Amino acid sequence: MTSEFLWYIPNQVEPGHRGDPTVDGHNSLETLVSHATALEQHGWAGALIGTGWGRPDTFTVATALAARTSTFEPLIAIRPGYWRPANFAAATATLDHLTAGRVRVNIVSGKDDLGAYGDSDAEQTDRYARTREFLQVVRRLWTEENVTYRGEYFQVENSTVQPRINIRGNRSHPKLYFGGASEAAERVAAAEADVQLFWGEPLADVAERIERLRALSEEMGREHAPLEFGLRVTTFVRDTTDQAWADAEMKVAQMATAQRGGRSDEHGTLPQNTHRRTAVGQQRLFNLAARGEVLDDNLYTTPGQFGGGGAGTTWLVGSAEDVAKSLRKYQDLGITHFVLSDTPYLREIERQGDQLLPLLRR
Repeated sequence: MTSEFLWYIPNQVEPGHRGDPTVDGHNSLETLVSHATALEQHGWAGALIGTGWGRPDTFTVATALAARTSTFEPLIAIRPGYWRPANFAAATATLDHLTAGRVRVNIVSGKDDLGAYGDSDAEQTDRYARTREFLQVVRRLWTEENVTYRGEYFQVENSTVQPRINIRGNRSHPKLYFGGASEAAERVAAAEADVQLFWGEPLADVAERIERLRALSEEMGREHAPLEFGLRVTTFVRDTTDQAWADAEMKVAQMATAQRGGRSDEHGTLPQNTHRRTAVGQQRLFNLAARGEVLDDNLYTTPGQFGGGGAGTTWLVGSAEDVAKSLRKYQDLGITHFVLSDTPYLREIERQGDQLLPLLRR
């Protein structure tokens, strides 16, 4: 299967996310469109757009960017509970129709400020059980008519979403991406997701998870096409290996200084989401530092001691050739979807699009 390469649009109210330049209008339509059009021009398929209460609404941002571009594919992060499945299925079908099939969806089940938008906290098993129902209802509404579904968390009666999603080649509906490393999350992915996203873990750890998820898919009687796999990671690319490591170490030193100063800013110095420390997948990343500062060839774990979590916890560091070599090893394991990023976002869209992507597509 051909690999696909996406970037990341942070979608933040506050400027300076993970060291991005602090400028006026950082989240204006014109600035965000400049990122999306740069992605088109430099070989990227699209970008993941982050979600969370207190950030601009992800679906609205994705719709605006799709309207101002021609090939850019937004990977729209959304949360069950913030959306009802039928409302979401209809909104997505409409955007997919208007963009001629450019929509992708990332389902997020981690904790958030749930009470702020009328949702309620729940135990992990309940949260993922609800997510599984959400995925089931949405997929059926996209692929069937007159759907009746009576679950524990969601119900619809004789429901048909309009406009209908057009089948485009092997694509019967927008791909459903999903993350999570807990047992409950993996069971949802194995049964219902199209793409399981991993954080930047060592190759052996990713291989183990892929093997387990494939076995789970068989155990649970998966009814869909085989589960695909993706990697969300920071790629810290410079012209030479030595320059990349010198710059990476300098950036980590700046993060450490900021953390000692107690600044909770947007440079990745303190967690942006307090729930990340309790997430199973995130804790796996934090624990990597105990195994070494650099794992495999160039997976740098030290940023996680000072960073904001998520994809900023581990970095693949090196020249374009170094990083391409590492990413190809993930490809050999079965990873076909890559969501990469580094800051400054716009400069790195261009640099990595011109230097890294051609190596990966050879």
